[in-house]
Amino acid sequence: MDESLTQIRHERSKKDFPYLHLEDDEYIEFAFKRARVCLFIILGALTVSIIIILLAFLLALLGQSMLDEMGVNFMYIILFSLLAAAVLIGIVAIMIYHGNKLFITNKHVIQMIMTSPVSNSVNMIDLSSVEDASFHQNGVLQTFFHYGTLRLATVGDETTYTFKYSDISSEDLKAVSKLITNAKKRGKKKETKD
Repeated sequence: MDESLTQIRHERSKKDFPYLHLEDDEYIEFAFKRARVCLFIILGALTVSIIIILLAFLLALLGQSMLDEMGVNFMYIILFSLLAAAVLIGIVAIMIYHGNKLFITNKHVIQMIMTSPVSNSVNMIDLSSVEDASFHQNGVLQTFFHYGTLRLATVGDETTYTFKYSDISSEDLKAVSKLITNAKKRGKKKETKD
């Protein structure tokens, strides 16, 4: 690839993803995130929870005459606590959703996994170390909503990297496989020059 085009793509990647520490001639080829259906499930569960809690508030208002003042106040405290907990859990779930990403550059695979607001990891491997890329869907929901698990198997005894709940298309998978093949060819050419 032309060096000026590589530099332009590198600068664009640095601008779009400032939190990634890219090498001088490295740029983002693909940026994958969790499937949107996961976000819809989170928002749906949050909405249903809030509606149920608000209905409970309404019932508590209607049933005030049956409880004394202390009972009514206790009921409001419980319902408000449930509402706050539902909103907090929803916010954390959305943070975790956005905190999981997979980047494929012209040189590396960078996987960012967040399992909680205080627990996250970043894994980076050379693209030429990836032996195989595959995408698996299990079950009716994954097939219907077009999401599944991207699996990147590495050479030797290293780990297999998986990116769950991803909506990678078959064209994207072919392009990733082609990038891996090209990275291996560049690695072999570099070894023969040395």
